[in-house]
Amino acid sequence: MSPLVEFCDVRFAYASSRQFALDGVSFAVNEGEACALVGPNGCGKSTALRLLVGLDHPLSGEVRFAGEAIDASALHDVRFSKRLRQRVGLVFQDPDVQLFCPSVAEEVSFGPRQMGLAPEEVQRRTDDCLRLFDLERLRDRAPWRLSGGEKRRCAIACVVSLAPDLLCLDEPTNGLDDESRAGMVAFLRSFVAAGKTVLVATHDLQLVSELGARTISLARR
Repeated sequence: MSPLVEFCDVRFAYASSRQFALDGVSFAVNEGEACALVGPNGCGKSTALRLLVGLDHPLSGEVRFAGEAIDASALHDVRFSKRLRQRVGLVFQDPDVQLFCPSVAEEVSFGPRQMGLAPEEVQRRTDDCLRLFDLERLRDRAPWRLSGGEKRRCAIACVVSLAPDLLCLDEPTNGLDDESRAGMVAFLRSFVAAGKTVLVATHDLQLVSELGARTISLARR
């Protein structure tokens, strides 16, 4: 069976930098496993996640998901782009980047509505995710009025509402108290146990241990 995710000799540099954020990086992630990108600040962990969801594209090399290259040409295909957005979800390190709707419930329902799901299914997914991430009492609250940990839980709920096959998270435990952190770990473990795949970029080695995640080490260039 081919890996679900493949980075093949990937090189990438931001336009504002003279240095490569990723320089000849290769790794693979198999379906149904938890993996953690680890390494010092500036080694390209967040960049790798951005490439995987098509927000940026390699200067050379190839990023593949389920055997298909993720590049500008592929993303011009509406069917491929929609399929990728449904199957791969990214939770950013800063939840404020993702939250923009008037209420928490509208945030969580936004993705399923954009995918054209039936109203009943949108409502079911919204209610399930609000309950799963302990957001029911906050459903009518504006996201900008949430605490940092509540914003993070809301951002994750938004992505999970799309039922992705691969869940990518950038420093998912930042800003969480002990109870919320325990809930996050329990959810990620159950997500993998259900046959889904998790890829986290993190400095939290305790999280790596609790998930039983395979580590992929990136070095700063």
